[in-house]
Amino acid sequence: MHAREEAREDQSAPESLRHRHLLGLSTYDADEIQLILRTAREFRSVLDRPIRRVPTLRDVAVVNLFFEPSTRTRISFELAEKRLSAETVNFSVSGSSVSKGETLKDTARNIEAMKVDMVVIRHRSPGAAVFLTRCVDAVVINAGDGAHEHPTQALLDLLTLTEIHPSLEGRNISIVGDIAHSRVARSNIYGLQALGAHVTLCAPSTMTPVGIEEMGVRVTDRLDEALEGCDVAMALRVQLERQGAMLFPGVREYHERFGITLEHMERHPDLRIMHPGPVNRGVELAGDVVDHERAVILDQVTNGVAVRMAVLYLLADRGAEPAS
Repeated sequence: MHAREEAREDQSAPESLRHRHLLGLSTYDADEIQLILRTAREFRSVLDRPIRRVPTLRDVAVVNLFFEPSTRTRISFELAEKRLSAETVNFSVSGSSVSKGETLKDTARNIEAMKVDMVVIRHRSPGAAVFLTRCVDAVVINAGDGAHEHPTQALLDLLTLTEIHPSLEGRNISIVGDIAHSRVARSNIYGLQALGAHVTLCAPSTMTPVGIEEMGVRVTDRLDEALEGCDVAMALRVQLERQGAMLFPGVREYHERFGITLEHMERHPDLRIMHPGPVNRGVELAGDVVDHERAVILDQVTNGVAVRMAVLYLLADRGAEPAS
């Protein structure tokens, strides 16, 4: 039986989130994740209509606090908020009081004084979203905090995966690339395991966190081993900007050992490819793999708007029980 059919028949499935904030997926159980995915599927149909706007969050004020550069996540959240008819305010660090020395705490409190209901935050420091919940009464959504978590990215990945395999129970998912600096990998590990998938991590030893096996994942530094029996491979961007020094000999060498090529696609005819973007063509993925019919990278982008609509809608529910 497919996961969505099980959820439909399960009368105990929650109708609202037990959490007040979305700080990460480490504390979200399978029921809550499935609720978000079911809601996102409903909103996904809204995006296909001629009029792609609903009045669901009218009079709800949302501020997007982005302390790091972002294109996909920021635009995706903005679109989600506008599709729900929320009042949206975008905060840019450049030219703001932050550049003059104002702290995150004071910035947040000043913004909340303007009667903001929800805050979407991206910050370079792990734990910034958690810290924010101690400073403001608004609902906080983590849009990526350092190398810690990126929960909405993982949720859109899960939505995309369930379009390929409606049930993830027993599926083999490999995450390949810069694990050590990836907030996407951590959130995906939590989400995938909650839905019953088996996770393999593949990276150079210099990009593999010490003790990561304790999360219940399989670890290898051999790409062929990671792709053997794999249903979906998720390639991660090599994040040179987060590395204090080069952790591999060079781009060419990295691609030779860890880049997914057309040869891999031919060797594994059922393999699907994902990537959170932006893609370094010729590094994590060969160019013809990015454009391959079994690559669902653009589906991930579209699903990102639907997932963020679902998260905003569910967390704005005043009937939800507060939880950390």
